Amino acid sequence: MPVSLSRRDLALGLLAAAALPGARLHAAATTVLEWRDLMPEGEQALPPALQGLVEHDQSDLAAQQPISTGVRTDWNGETVQISGFIIPLDYEGTGVTAFMLVPYVGACIHVPPPPANQLIFVTTETPYEADGLFEAVTVTGMFGTAATATQLADVGYALSADRIEPYKR
Repeated sequence: MPVSLSRRDLALGLLAAAALPGARLHAAATTVLEWRDLMPEGEQALPPALQGLVEHDQSDLAAQQPISTGVRTDWNGETVQISGFIIPLDYEGTGVTAFMLVPYVGACIHVPPPPANQLIFVTTETPYEADGLFEAVTVTGMFGTAATATQLADVGYALSADRIEPYKR
């Protein structure tokens, strides 16, 4: 005998399945973020000090990092996807296992770092074979706020990467 499900029964079944440990509804499981999403409401994505031409001098670039205006906690514990550029911090063999994800080329190395709320500390169990400094990638994984200090800059967010892929437009 065929089973007939009402919309209510189907919705209740989907909710029950989503509540099971390890179960995820993949259609809505990943939030795609843009860098401006990480800024508090009403803030500019790039501070005025970094919006024009930045002179490259011999001073410590980390000391020139603008003060962060705060972080957003909207996506803590969620799976997100965001694209940016790699600044390698730790390696296993030839693969990168920890890096800063930055919104523009040169951040933290050739120009002063952006505020902490525009930097993400990424870790991965599977080393990523980067093509070089400042490779553009898209990272997907568990996201959260995390006050982390590196020798290059203070970082406001952390992401435990499940997937790292070369950036594609």
